[in-house]
Amino acid sequence: MSEEEKEKIKSFKDIGLCDELVAACDSLGWKAPTKIQVEAIPHALQGKDLIGLAQTGSGKTGAFALPIMHALLECHAKQEHKSAPVFFALVLSPTRELAIQISDQFKALGSGISLRCAVLVGGVDLMQQQIALAKRPHIIVGTPGRLVDHLTNTKGFSLHKLKYLVLDEADMLLNEDFEKALDDILNVIPRDRHTYLFSATMTKKVEKVQRACLRNPVKIAAATKYSTVDTLKQQYRLVPAKDKDCYLVYILTEMSGCTSMVFTRTCDATRLLSFILRNLNIRAIPISGQMTQQKRLGALNKFKSGECNVLVCTDVASRGLDIPSVDLVINYDIPTNPKVRHHLCQTLEKNAFLDYIHRVGRTARAGRSGAAISLLNQYEVEWYLQIEKLIDKKLPEYPAQDEVVKQMLESVTEAKRLSQMKLKEIGGTKRRKGGNDDGEEDIERYLGVKGKSSKKVKRK
Repeated sequence: MSEEEKEKIKSFKDIGLCDELVAACDSLGWKAPTKIQVEAIPHALQGKDLIGLAQTGSGKTGAFALPIMHALLECHAKQEHKSAPVFFALVLSPTRELAIQISDQFKALGSGISLRCAVLVGGVDLMQQQIALAKRPHIIVGTPGRLVDHLTNTKGFSLHKLKYLVLDEADMLLNEDFEKALDDILNVIPRDRHTYLFSATMTKKVEKVQRACLRNPVKIAAATKYSTVDTLKQQYRLVPAKDKDCYLVYILTEMSGCTSMVFTRTCDATRLLSFILRNLNIRAIPISGQMTQQKRLGALNKFKSGECNVLVCTDVASRGLDIPSVDLVINYDIPTNPKVRHHLCQTLEKNAFLDYIHRVGRTARAGRSGAAISLLNQYEVEWYLQIEKLIDKKLPEYPAQDEVVKQMLESVTEAKRLSQMKLKEIGGTKRRKGGNDDGEEDIERYLGVKGKSSKKVKRK
C-alpha cells in the first residue's frame, strides 16, 4: 500500500473490514484506525504473516484481533448455517494480566457476533478452564506454561486445526524463559497457519523469528525500534541511596492528584513500599508475581477504579497493560539485569533496557500526555546513560526541592520502621501457621478479600 493510499484511510470501513466489525469498533469509540492498524490490517486481510512494531498504547491488540475476527466471520459465512470453527486462533502473552486484557478486548469487539473466548493462565483453577474449553471457544488467549498444561492434561483438547497464532510482546515470549513451553506449542499446532508477532520493542531474536516459522512475513514498523511517544515527559533525579524513599514520597506528594505506578526490582520491595506509603496516608497497593492471581487482579481493579491511586509493582505490570488513567510512572529502581552488569556495551537489546520502554509506556497512551521519573543513585548513572542512548534522548533532571525532602526524613524513617516491623510480624505468623504466601492476610485486608485466613483473624 502506497503512502497516498494510507492517507486516504479515514475509517475502519476504508481498511476493508466487514460491517459487523466496523460497527463493533464504533460501539467501542474507535472512530479511526491507528497507524499500526492502518499498516497491518490490510496485509493481514490478504493472508500475510506479520511482524508488527509499534509504540505502547498504539492499538496493537486491535491490529491483530480485527483481522482474525474478520477471517472468522468469512469462514462462518462460507459454512452457511454451520457454526464457526472452534479453536480458530491462539494468542500467547507473557503475563496473566495481559492475557486477560487481550481476552476482554476480543469479547468487547465480538459481543455482537457471539464470539466465544477462553483465557488459560496460571493461578486459576484448571477445572474451570477445562469447562471453558468444553464450550468450544473460537479464540484462546493464554500464557505458554498453562497452555502446555492443558495440551498435556485436558482430554480432547487439541490445536491441530488452528488457523492463527499470535505472539503478543513477542520479544519477551521468544526469550529463554519461555523457550521450552513455546517449542512444545509450536510442535503440536499446524505449520500451515497465519502467524503474527507484535511488540513495542524488537530484539534480534524476534527479527530472525526462526523458531516462530513465519512464511515470508511483512514487517510493519509503525515506530522506531526503541522509541517512546512524544507526549511522554521523561526525567531523572540523582539521589543518595539512603534518601530514595524520601524522594519517592516527595514526588508522590507533589503530584498527589495523579494516578501513579511505581516500579521496583523485587517483590519484597513492592510490599515494603506499599506499607510505607500507606503509613504516610498515600493510597498505595502492591502487585507482584508472589501474589495469588485473585489478589493480583483485585489490586489491579482497585487501582483502575481509583480506590488506590498508587500501584507499587514489579515488571509483571510493565507489559501491555492498558490503564488509561495513569498519569505518572516512577522508576524507584531502574530496570537492570545482574547477569549482564559488567557487559554494558553488549546489552542494548537485553530485556533490562527494553523493560524501561515498556514501563514508561504505561502512561501517555493513545495520544494522552504523561510523565516518567527515574530515581538514580550514584551506582546507576552509567546504566541510565545507556538507557538514554537506547531511546536516543538526553533527559532533563526532575527539579526536586532538597530542603523540603529533608524535612520529610523523620516521618518517612518512622513509617519505614513500622512497615518493617509489620512485615516481620506477618512473616513470623505465616511461618508458624505453615503458610507460604507472606503477607497474605494483610493483602486480603487491602483488597477486601474474604478468605479462610481472614475469617480466622476475625474469630481471634
